[in-house]
This record gives sequence, structure tokens and C-alpha cells, in this order.
Amino acid sequence: MTERLNTEGLRYARAVGETKSFSAAARAYGVTQPALSNGIAKLEERLGDKLFDRSPSGVTPTAFGARMLPLISSAVAALDAVVAEARRLTEPGEQKIRMGVSPLIAPDLVARSFGMVRDLPVVRDLVLREADMEDLRAALHAGELDIILIPAVAAMPRYEHRVIGVEPVVVVGSGDEGGRTPLELTEAGDEQFILVPDTCGLTTFTNQLFQSHEMPLRAYPGEAATYSVLQHWARLGLGSAMVPLSKLVSPETPYRPLMDGGREVQISFEAVWSADSSLAPDLLRLADGLAATRRTAG
Repeated sequence: MTERLNTEGLRYARAVGETKSFSAAARAYGVTQPALSNGIAKLEERLGDKLFDRSPSGVTPTAFGARMLPLISSAVAALDAVVAEARRLTEPGEQKIRMGVSPLIAPDLVARSFGMVRDLPVVRDLVLREADMEDLRAALHAGELDIILIPAVAAMPRYEHRVIGVEPVVVVGSGDEGGRTPLELTEAGDEQFILVPDTCGLTTFTNQLFQSHEMPLRAYPGEAATYSVLQHWARLGLGSAMVPLSKLVSPETPYRPLMDGGREVQISFEAVWSADSSLAPDLLRLADGLAATRRTAG
């Protein structure tokens, strides 16, 4: 086996191993399925045995493939790390960190991000993009963003994660005039909640909260488009609104702290980035800095 291994064949094999599908792996790399299959066939020829068995029920690694695929994955990761580090060292003119933020992220968290970026070994500009979570994930995957700040409500395998903030969750409704009397989650189950579109993470968090306590969520049949409308409707008596404390439309807005057995219900936020990014060392410093200084908004 004196010929060099083709790196594309290695990447194709890793993709098939992860997706368990030749067609899905081809789509991920933007090549035709015959081209991907041919690349893997040439790799198998060089290695001396088949990596995958294909059947009507799907694609599975052979015994040989099960031993080789972890090595292939490590080799591809090492190659990517070489390229990323070389780019980082040879492209000093790239001074931007492109950060995506969910609309649910508190302003103080964004402000802390600016401060952390200024303290990096290489001074960089922070370029922000606010978008829904699905768009942020897609932009990170496509390399259009370097790091995203989102609610920690959905797994993103193969990415680096740091919890960078937590925030109390409060309830706004027509019965809040008496003051900030805590509301136990068990009591909240009796209320009807107005929801926003399931794009920013708030509705996902609300559903997960009730599901984790095996409680039904009584949802208002309509849907608010913004946090301010959500709270306005709640004040009109259409139902209750559950929001992070920083999303109250005014400091004077009456609310009830949401409690779970006497403890504050909190929503967590995380930074997510790729370890393969050319900015990975700086992104790690940024995320660790945010995590070290995280605090509860109030």
C-alpha cells in the first residue's frame, strides 16, 4: 500500500459512517452519489477490504470498517486541524468574529461578549447577526457564523458547547397587580399560556419544562409574534406569558417569579462553535470568559 490515500475518500467514508447513508453523505458534500461511491471504492481498494455493507435495511460498517472508521475520523480531524491552524497563523488580516444571537439572548450577555472580544490576544471586531435558532444553526454549519449564542434547549452534536448564562423565568398575567408573589410550577399548570412561534427557543423551553414534570400545557389557541405583544395580550387577560426576566417590556411590568419547589425556574444559554474553526482558540477563550463571568440577570 505505497500510494497515498485520497483525502476526499477519507471524508466520504467518515460521512457515510456518521449518516449511515450514501445518499445523505453525498448531499452533505454536494457531490453525486456515484462520485461518492467511487471515492469510497478507491479508498477500499487502497485499504484492502470493504468498509461498508449495503442492504435494503440500510448501510452498516463491516467488521473491517468498524475498526477503520474511528481511525479515519481521527485522521480527517487532524487534517482539518492542520488547515485551521495554518489559516489562523497566515491570515492575520481577518479581524472579525461573526456571532449569531437568538432574540431570547439578554442585552447584557451581548455587552459582555463585546468586552470579552476586546480582551482577546488578537483584537477583533464583533459582528452580530440576530436570527431564529434554525437559521443560526444552519449558518454555523455553513461557516457563515463563527459562534452562536442560543438557549440550551436542543442538542447540536459535533460542536463545542459552554453554558454562558442563566436567567430567571417569570410569568406575566392579568392577576399580577398584587405584587411579585411567587408562582409554583404546579399552580402554573392550571393557567392558559400564550406562546410565540417555536423559533427562538422560548416555546421549546416551555414545552420541555411542562413535559419534564409530566404536566399538560394549556396553550392559548392564538400566537403572539413578539415578546411585547405576548405580554400585552397577557395583561388583557387572554392568558399568561412566560418570559425570561430580561424580556419584560418595562421594569415596572408586574410579574410573578416562577418557582419549582421553592427554587427559581431558570433558562440556560450556551455558546456553540466548531472546534475545526480557524478561530477556535479565540472562540474557546470567548466562551470560557463568558462562562466564568455568567450571572443571573435581575
